[in-house]
Amino acid sequence: MTDLMARRRALLGPNMSTFYDEPVHLVRGEGVWLWDAEGRRYLDCYNNVAHVGHCNPRVVEALCRQAGTLNTHTRYLHEGILDYVDRLTATFAEPLKTAILTCTGSEANDIALRMAEAMTGKRGIVATDATYHGNTALVSHLSRSNVPEVGFGLGGLIRHVEAPDSYRIPDPDGQRFAAKVEAAVADLERSGVGFAALIVCPLFLNEGFPTQAEGWLRPAAEVARRAGGLLICDEVQSGFGRSGSHFWAHQRQGVVPDVVTLGKPMGNGHPVAGVVTSEAVMARFRTAFRYFNTFGGNPVSCAVAMAVLDEVEAQGLQGNARRIGTLAAARLRALAERFPMIGDVRESGMVFGAEFVTDRAAKTPDPAYADRVVNAMRDRGVLLSKLGRHRNTLKIRPPMPFGAEHLDILIGTLEAVLTDLDPAA
Repeated sequence: MTDLMARRRALLGPNMSTFYDEPVHLVRGEGVWLWDAEGRRYLDCYNNVAHVGHCNPRVVEALCRQAGTLNTHTRYLHEGILDYVDRLTATFAEPLKTAILTCTGSEANDIALRMAEAMTGKRGIVATDATYHGNTALVSHLSRSNVPEVGFGLGGLIRHVEAPDSYRIPDPDGQRFAAKVEAAVADLERSGVGFAALIVCPLFLNEGFPTQAEGWLRPAAEVARRAGGLLICDEVQSGFGRSGSHFWAHQRQGVVPDVVTLGKPMGNGHPVAGVVTSEAVMARFRTAFRYFNTFGGNPVSCAVAMAVLDEVEAQGLQGNARRIGTLAAARLRALAERFPMIGDVRESGMVFGAEFVTDRAAKTPDPAYADRVVNAMRDRGVLLSKLGRHRNTLKIRPPMPFGAEHLDILIGTLEAVLTDLDPAA
């Protein structure tokens, strides 16, 4: 392990982050399980990228078959991308019926922002102050967790608004959030930058997936539309059935975005992502920007992405997300009755977690304790992480085949860790 870390520093440069105090050296995966170089097995409760399970046979077969047949790019005619986009856009409401395929969610979000500029002639973007949307020169400025030291002055185009926090900030119908967005829009207009778009993850996953009623986002969406801007929903993490109740999380929020961006789970680890929008937005973007992506939408990527859709449907994984999410929330709430360091429990389908506090009355975040729990879980063979406005919420978003038997292992291990870890130590 020491040699591997030294080689990383020497070959990849400094400041390359790893998970956990003791990094994990993974060599194999299958379903919801991962194995390290010493043969130890870990339950994967973290990786939403392996959406239909690590090394899923249907996806691997599709990849190998197409890679053994042909792989070119979209300047040649090929049915693969058309069949896939046709199938993908059938899961969206009108008028979201066209798509661009990219390699990463970062690229997808970058394109979405350019679409907003093309449609409005303005460049101002509103995002929350606890979000993450990728790492291109522009979208990196949307993040408050990894703020770039430099970046072509693009930071002046962004206004951040208070992220929703259902535990500490009452906002049952989204009106408070909408008012914050409205103030940010007004500030952009006064500054001369102008307002182009509001971009959010409809589950507010990086913000800690606050509990929200269906339709909660609608008031903020109406603010964006009244101001002449676009609503961009970043479904890179929340899409493909993960919310359980809907295939896309924006459907749960009761809105039809102008642009939806996709990524991580789309290729089950293969680098394929995309942007879905209306014919009008697509036509304006294609006119305003010359865009071609050598790898985006290649036949292999499309075959892989199609296999992911097939597997989600064949295995009923959206329904599984809904069922396991409900079970997980109940099990976590039972733990909260015994362990006062759990301040709140939240769940959105196959995304669930507990927020740690130093005391429940003051709701004081305890990110240090969350760190200790994450590392102790890793030491006992369960991989997860943390996130949220205060970095104190367990981030549990396993591959979608995660079942009740796996939930038993997760909760049993968490119970043992909470029993052993004294918050005051």
